[in-house]
Amino acid sequence: MKKITLIVFVLLAGISFSFGQSKYFTKNASVSFLNKTAVENMEATNKAGTVVIDGGKGTVAFSLLIKSFTFSRSLMQQHFNENYMESDKFPKSEFKGTITNNADIKYTVDGTYTAKVTGKLTMHNVTKDINTTAIIKVKSGKVSATSNFNVTLADFGIKTDRIGKTAAINISTGDLTKL
Repeated sequence: MKKITLIVFVLLAGISFSFGQSKYFTKNASVSFLNKTAVENMEATNKAGTVVIDGGKGTVAFSLLIKSFTFSRSLMQQHFNENYMESDKFPKSEFKGTITNNADIKYTVDGTYTAKVTGKLTMHNVTKDINTTAIIKVKSGKVSATSNFNVTLADFGIKTDRIGKTAAINISTGDLTKL
């Protein structure tokens, strides 16, 4: 009886271990945006995004501090933080979602996979549904992901009187660390 209990325990521990190994993480994801205006385009990059992909559960999450966006011009960065994003009042943005076709993605098999992602994006203290795709690449045991989507700024309570009405968002994780 003790042998059977030990065997069952070892098998369950092995199964738990194998499922637990499908989490991937970075604190250095690059998130950039482009907002086209009649006068001058507003572009910025944030290289301190946190991303977690749980391949076992098919979940994805990212979070970033708004003030970590950098611009080519400091005045534009100041206006972005003070007038548009109000980053002292709303310091971060986050996304929590699900990869709806997660069963199609083989996190241990080299290849390029298209992930269908649905979830909720919170920005400027407003949460909206987002449906997009991501490209997940697996190469030599390394997993990375990219995604591009547009947001309508007014949907998030961001005034657009002097800027474009939409922003093109680009997310790139680089190689993720396996947890």
